[in-house]
Amino acid sequence: MRRLLASLAGVLLVGAFTAVPASAADGNEDFTIKDPRITESSGLAASRQHPGIYWTHNDQDEGAYLYAVDSSTGETVATITMTGIGTPRDVEAIAMGPGNEIYVGDIGDNDGVEWPYVWVYRLPEPKTLKDQSIRATQYVVKYSDGPRDAESLVVHPKTGRVYIIDKQEDGGHLYESPAKLSASGTNVFKPITPVDLWATDATFSPDGRTLAVRGYFGGIAYDWNGGKLKRLERISVPLGQGESVSYSPDGSKLMLGSEGAGSAVVAQDPPEDAGSSDSSSGSGSSASGGDGDGNGGSSGDIKVGAVAVAVACVLLFGVRRLFRRR
Repeated sequence: MRRLLASLAGVLLVGAFTAVPASAADGNEDFTIKDPRITESSGLAASRQHPGIYWTHNDQDEGAYLYAVDSSTGETVATITMTGIGTPRDVEAIAMGPGNEIYVGDIGDNDGVEWPYVWVYRLPEPKTLKDQSIRATQYVVKYSDGPRDAESLVVHPKTGRVYIIDKQEDGGHLYESPAKLSASGTNVFKPITPVDLWATDATFSPDGRTLAVRGYFGGIAYDWNGGKLKRLERISVPLGQGESVSYSPDGSKLMLGSEGAGSAVVAQDPPEDAGSSDSSSGSGSSASGGDGDGNGGSSGDIKVGAVAVAVACVLLFGVRRLFRRR
């Protein structure tokens, strides 16, 4: 019986210390993009079917390329060449939609040309990460109030509706797509609410309840509120030419990227009221929360481990006393 009890305690102790630590493979820790081809990372999107993988792209690349970066190493593990589209002009944003669909925003106007239309591309995220060509669907986009520069594109994780935020120093607007994009006609995006920021990128929390918008010098988290944005709080951003933001797959971190060769992606706790995923969203629960220790939820993991150890000790002590009485 003592051997049985010792084995039981051992199993509980091993589980307590080996099952809980977070790691870079979860995609919620700092990393550096090492691919020398990626010198102008202008968008960031966390994969939902490949743990720890982030999709990015260059601002003005020589081709229609997307790069899958492994956040545990910083290395590119797959390069996608989009086919079935024209020559990209100024790709500024990337986002994940429902069903593991990748959306790419060719929506920038760095040179002030005032394009009469811009493009959004949609393609399935590959199930196997390798260099390959994937056919994308191209959508023509116009704004109801005329041409504008934009660098932020988001797709609501529940409804699949596409939104763009234009880039203006004194603040822009959130533009809403038609309920369903048309590949054969023109898709007119209409402004629905102001955004108080010179926006360079944006991202939805995994459950779609929070919209985080970033700029060069700061960011703002909004309660989505069905598109009627309610300001929650400011977001601090790293110094540098901040161009990208994404929630980590579990919603426990905001991942903030920048341009430049060997650019860093910095993980930080999201705003306290930000809607990280919960059990009802089907995306898992938030691992960290607002303890502010910056350790990717490791303090919470230690607490869980400590509780497991305590349970093991109580169980061992109680069962031994029971058998002694007998």
